[in-house]
Amino acid sequence: MKGKGQKLWNRAKKIIPGGNQLLSKRSERFLPDQWPAYYKKAKGCEIWDLDGNKYIDMSIMGVSSCILGYADNDVNEAVKNVIDNGSMSTLNSPEGVELTELLLKLHPWAGMVRFARTGGESMAVAVRIARAYTRKDKVAFCGYHGWHDWYLAANLDDNKNLDGQLLPGLEPLGVPRCLKGTAIPFTYNKIDELKSIVSKNNDIGVIVVEPVRHYEPEDNFLGKIKDIAEDINAVLIFDEITSGWRMNVGGVHELYNVYPDIAVYAKAMSNGFPMAAIVGKEKIMDVAQDSFISSTYWTERIGPAAAITTINKLKKKNVPSHLIKTGNSIKKGWKKLADSHNLRIKIIGIPPLPAFVFDYKDSQALITLFTQEMLKRGFLASGGVSCSYSHKEEHIKKYLDSVDEVFGIIKKAVKNNNIRNLLKGPIAHAGFKRLT
Repeated sequence: MKGKGQKLWNRAKKIIPGGNQLLSKRSERFLPDQWPAYYKKAKGCEIWDLDGNKYIDMSIMGVSSCILGYADNDVNEAVKNVIDNGSMSTLNSPEGVELTELLLKLHPWAGMVRFARTGGESMAVAVRIARAYTRKDKVAFCGYHGWHDWYLAANLDDNKNLDGQLLPGLEPLGVPRCLKGTAIPFTYNKIDELKSIVSKNNDIGVIVVEPVRHYEPEDNFLGKIKDIAEDINAVLIFDEITSGWRMNVGGVHELYNVYPDIAVYAKAMSNGFPMAAIVGKEKIMDVAQDSFISSTYWTERIGPAAAITTINKLKKKNVPSHLIKTGNSIKKGWKKLADSHNLRIKIIGIPPLPAFVFDYKDSQALITLFTQEMLKRGFLASGGVSCSYSHKEEHIKKYLDSVDEVFGIIKKAVKNNNIRNLLKGPIAHAGFKRLT
C-alpha cells in the first residue's frame, strides 16, 4: 500500500516536468514506487515523512548541503533574527560585507568576492568572469559543474562527453549549437588529456576543475593543471561546491597547497539555506564590473546570515575533523562487513563523502535492494553518505548493524541469483533519464 509521499510524488510527476526541481531528489534515483519522497520535519540527521515515519538519514543529507545537520539551532536563530528584522529591503544588508571579509580572511590569496545563491549559477558567474578577463571563449574542464549552457555545450560535440564527469546521459537540448566546441572535457588524474586539449586549441581561456571528488589527485595533478593555466594565461577555477568545508574550513585545495584564480562555493557553506560565493583574485574579479552580472535575490539577507553562522560554527566546533572521523568509521565498517559476507564492493570518496559500489554485473539492482532493505530498517540509505556534524557514534553503530543484516540478504541473493525477485518495485535510475 502506497503512503502519502508516494501518492504525492505520482501527482507531482503529472504537473511538474521531472516531478521536482532537482534530479538528485527524484524517487526513481533511490527506490521507485517505494521512496517516501516528501518530508514534514527534519532535525539533526533524522527525517519524518508525511505518514509520520522517522528515518535516520544515511544518504545525501539535503544533497550534501546540511553539513551541521538539519535545522541547526544556531543557524536557525541567525536566520530567524534577520527574517524578523527584514530579509530584503531597498538598502543592502551589512551581512554581505561581513561574509566577504570572513571569506577573504580564509583565502589570503584572493581579493574580491561575488555572491549568488546556488551552485550551478555561481559556476556560470565564475566562467563568465573568467571569459571576460581572458577574452577567450573555450573552457577545458574536469568534473561535474551544473546545468548551464557553458557546461552542457560539451555534449554538442559528443553526447557522451559528460558521461565520465558524474552524470551520464545528459542531453544538450536547448543549448545553442553555436556553442559546439567551446567546452572540452578531460579526465581526472590524466594530465596528458589536458595537455592534448591545450596543444590543439590556442584559445583556451578557462580551466575548470573539481579539485577532488571520488579520488585523490595523483602525481601533483592539481599543480600541473595550475602550471598549464599559467603557461597559456587561462583562468583556473576550482569548483569547491561539493568538496568545500568538509576536509577543512574553506577549500580542499588548501590541503594540496595549490591555489586557483577563482574558487566557487555553495551547498555546505550555509547549512541548507541558499548561498553561493565566487572568491577570486582582485584583478580577475574586478572585471565582473565590465560584464552584466546582477540579480535581485543575490542581495537578500538570509543566505549571508546563515553562511556567517555556519562557517563560524565549523571553526569553533572543528567540524571537519568530526566529518573525517565519521566517514572513516563508515568506510571501515563497509569493508569489514563486505569481507565478512564475502561481498565484492569498491569504496571511494573523501572521508566526509564516502561511497561504495557493488562490484557485480547487476550492481544497480543490488544497490536498489540495499536501499529497499535499509528503508525497512528505518534508514534513508543509498550507495553514499554525506556526513554531517549531527551524525554521532550511536547513529553509525545502528546503521552498520543494519548494513550487516542487509549485506547478508544481498550475499544470499547473489549466490541464489534471485536479486530481482526480492525487489518490490523497479530498479533505481542511474544517470539522467526521463520519468515518462
